[in-house]
Amino acid sequence: MRDLGRCAALATAGALLAGCAGGPGGGGGKISDDKIVLSVLTDQSGVYADLSGKNAVEAVKMAVADFKAKYGDKAVTDKIEVISADHQNKPEVANSKAQELYDRKQADLILDVPTSSAALAVATVAKNKKKLFIDVGAATTELEGKQCNKYTFHYGYNSYMLAHGTGTGVTKDGGKNWYIVYPDYAFGQDMQKTFTTAIKGAGGSVVKSDPTPFPNDNFSTFLLKAPGLKPKPQVLGAMQAGGDLVNLVKQYNEYKLRDKGVKLAAGLMFITDIHSLGSDALAGTRFTDFWYWNANQSNRAWADKFKAKTGARPTAVQAADYSAALQYLEAVQRGGTDKSDDVVKQLEGAKVNDAFTSTGTIRAEDHLLTHDAYVAEVKPSSEVKEPWDYEKILSTIPAAEAFQQPDPSCSL
Repeated sequence: MRDLGRCAALATAGALLAGCAGGPGGGGGKISDDKIVLSVLTDQSGVYADLSGKNAVEAVKMAVADFKAKYGDKAVTDKIEVISADHQNKPEVANSKAQELYDRKQADLILDVPTSSAALAVATVAKNKKKLFIDVGAATTELEGKQCNKYTFHYGYNSYMLAHGTGTGVTKDGGKNWYIVYPDYAFGQDMQKTFTTAIKGAGGSVVKSDPTPFPNDNFSTFLLKAPGLKPKPQVLGAMQAGGDLVNLVKQYNEYKLRDKGVKLAAGLMFITDIHSLGSDALAGTRFTDFWYWNANQSNRAWADKFKAKTGARPTAVQAADYSAALQYLEAVQRGGTDKSDDVVKQLEGAKVNDAFTSTGTIRAEDHLLTHDAYVAEVKPSSEVKEPWDYEKILSTIPAAEAFQQPDPSCSL
């Protein structure tokens, strides 16, 4: 914080400093360290680097630019920095990086953090440091459940939303018997649980569930097993994501499981996965998306700006990172301070209407952002009209239905 004694002494000497006098850029001591530091803690080189990674950092920079353009000299401060770090998808690395970012780098907010185990580690650090954390990349419902805390918000999606859309929809459409393979860590374990509940609730059954190593590049043991299970599964529920999902799909196609009557359903998939494989490798695969760049003109307009900066279309995670950073800055603007407790109050119950969603509400009870979601299907290449145009939106899941009700075990 600003040294008030020094400010008083300078004022007595007749020296008027903008920072001591208050106003935009100085905040009268209301902006810690005279600046706002946004940190993107992400996977910069591993299996989630494409869906998040360096382009998530660019999305946050776009939010800062839009915030400054909106408020100009009326902004609570014009000193906003964006920094980043790599958590390597390891909770112990995420823990140490989060502490370094909050303590040494003076980060006011940590964003992104794909990998549920890493996100839960950062949430604990945020709670202990009383600093803001908005997770975008992790799916675990523990962030708004038993491990919720006052300073952590969950933004974008979670495993309940994914299971409600894909698990329920595919089962009701005739895919009654499932074989689930899931990565053996917090994300996969949560996905296995929520999908099993959704499938059974829709009248289906899970023939078998198998944990797989994470990360992993060889799924042959599990895929070759699928056609011989009793009863035979109609659906392979792949709960992997990013590079792991890409590897699994390649092997699924190599072993021709679709021809053997085992259809593929993806628990979590992004356009970067489809782009990497080519749409024909996934044609007809059903999944739940929580933002799509070509769903409407508003999304496309923002995606065009993103593509101009990065050369790629944004994933849903990257769009949500933009929104999370922008809504944090809007909360600071409303409250006139970046003090954590005050920002939390501004975010709780806030309505979100930006490039990511026009139907968003940040629930005060558990800090989960609810919003509409989509049930989507991958187009065959014959229907792809332009690069990255890979999704056919089948239906919209209203915000009130897309996410679970607040968990009584969450105590903020």
